[in-house]
Amino acid sequence: MDRKAINAWCMYDWANSAFMTTVVAALYPPFFRSIAIRAGLSENMATAYWGYTAAISLLIVAVVAPLLGATADHTGGRKRYLGAFAGLGILFTLSFVFIGEDTWLLASVLYVVAAFGFAGANVFYDSLLPVVARGADIDRVSSKGFAVGYLGGGLLLVLNVLWVWRPQTFGMPDVGFAIRASFVSVAVWWAVFSIPLFRRVSEPAVARALGGRRALGEGLSRLAATFREIRKYRQLVLFLVAFWIYTDGLGTIVRMATAYGDEMGIGLTDMITALIITQAVGIPFTFLFGAVARRTGAKKAILATLSVYVAVSISAYFMRTALHFYALAFSVATVQGGCQALSRSLFARMVPKEKAAEFFGFYSTSSKFAGVFGPLIFALLSQITGHSRLGIASLVVFFVVGGALLMRVNVEEGVEAASSGGPA
Repeated sequence: MDRKAINAWCMYDWANSAFMTTVVAALYPPFFRSIAIRAGLSENMATAYWGYTAAISLLIVAVVAPLLGATADHTGGRKRYLGAFAGLGILFTLSFVFIGEDTWLLASVLYVVAAFGFAGANVFYDSLLPVVARGADIDRVSSKGFAVGYLGGGLLLVLNVLWVWRPQTFGMPDVGFAIRASFVSVAVWWAVFSIPLFRRVSEPAVARALGGRRALGEGLSRLAATFREIRKYRQLVLFLVAFWIYTDGLGTIVRMATAYGDEMGIGLTDMITALIITQAVGIPFTFLFGAVARRTGAKKAILATLSVYVAVSISAYFMRTALHFYALAFSVATVQGGCQALSRSLFARMVPKEKAAEFFGFYSTSSKFAGVFGPLIFALLSQITGHSRLGIASLVVFFVVGGALLMRVNVEEGVEAASSGGPA
């Protein structure tokens, strides 16, 4: 096992987690809402439009992700594709500085493209996991990646919250400037700390490399074949459906938390501070769930995290104060990294290695395409009812149904099918 390659792979989590923490989870939702409100939208409509923006970005990725994976398998260019999509995300994150005081439509479009770059790169990043780790080490390496991501994203978020809290101390004229400077810092952080992956992680070999147009055609053809082929792996399909549902609820919490808190009157500094605590708490708990999974199995550990998410969704309906927001953020921190890391590693164990990029395209689709519905339902309920409380409570359904389906997955049968190539 190449430790340098593993560390380099994990460093990409450190790099791109800055986008998830500072942009997606912390600053962009209230930033977007403030622009929309200045443009004349009401409080609940500003939240709803953010939900629609998040849903659109996920829908685009969902449609494209399987094609990305299938094409990469035939070009041998997973790292090249990762670099192209990461570059797109970095460039459009930088472009956030050009958003005006009331140009919410521009803010929506730029975010959609940046998020597309972020998610598209993750298809190829995830597909490299079986390249740097094998067997039982996959759970540990996947958990390490998420833990490193928590640390990297959390460190930059601490700096960003200091800028927003005391902009004059850092030579910035106001909070608006500090927020835009934070977006620039995310782009720089993402670019610089992606370098180790491209230097240290090997490009997996392919049996027959194709160029440009032929690769795309072959990718389309292979994509159609994959819809038929993936049905051979019954346990993998069942897991994907379960994951498709429960990760929708998880992703909605991440994308809508600060928009919801902002609508409920929670201050920006309190929300960002709570998210910093989430990052710090998430590091040891991600490792803890990796250890728990070695004793109980990944499936049982994931089910434990989903029970916490059910409690969080119910409690959030009654949120009134900043203290409530802190408590909910802490609860999410204990399970978020573990749920994501173990889901990724459980999927990797049931994937045939020679189809890793292609099947991870489906993995991305199952999270992004399904992820459309959570923000969309949240937005619709906000628009219809005039507030977002029912939107947050509706997430209980995603965790309960997803958990019920996960309980039916036979992991051992799925792993055996992946290694033998036989139907299961």
